[in-house]
Amino acid sequence: MSKTVLITGASRGIGRETAKYLADSGYNLVLHCNKNIKMLEDLKKELKTETRLLQFDISDRAECQKVLSADVEEYGTYYGVVLNAGIAKDNPLPVMSDEEWDSVINTNLNGFYNVIKPLIMPMIQKREGRIIALSSVSGLTGNNGQMNYSASKAGIIGCVKALSREVAKRKITVNCVAPGIIETDMTVNIPEDIVKQIVPMKREGTTREVASLINYLLSEDAGYITGQVISVNGGMYI
Repeated sequence: MSKTVLITGASRGIGRETAKYLADSGYNLVLHCNKNIKMLEDLKKELKTETRLLQFDISDRAECQKVLSADVEEYGTYYGVVLNAGIAKDNPLPVMSDEEWDSVINTNLNGFYNVIKPLIMPMIQKREGRIIALSSVSGLTGNNGQMNYSASKAGIIGCVKALSREVAKRKITVNCVAPGIIETDMTVNIPEDIVKQIVPMKREGTTREVASLINYLLSEDAGYITGQVISVNGGMYI
């Protein structure tokens, strides 16, 4: 029987590529989006695996509780959770608005809590599982104009390290993947010469390179890896 993995923010970018990679690896999928349900429906048609779709706002705690609890009650506990959904609203602090701060923290950091809270007890009771959260190199180093984003991604690292200690004895691993500059619509406006200046490998990473690491961390071979932050960044932070 195939194991089921939830991927948040699966409609594009890293989440979409991860869905394709995990489908090829034989996982059943639960794919989440907030707004782009048509993109998820198109993706579902491409995947040769059992797939169902969920639409909700990860910053809305009550909605997360309602939708995820109902899905688990009907279909059973997830084996894996990939916390990929997130947003960025960059600005230097002197001109950063309250909304830019609050929305990024509420989505990226509170979203971790909102999604995991209704899922963690079923996983503990099942005594197995994999949780993988997407942070960022910005959460490791900080970045100009990204105090809100850096704070949210650094907070995710703290969540991963703490939760990994809590659930290790239940055979649940919790790890963090921290991408650098990856070819997605979030990095499309970064000039190539800037990438070559700050990335020793002189290129952006691909979504597949991130998805392959996520696939490994979900596997049985990664059963003794927990509480770790693994960065996919081409050497820009070592």
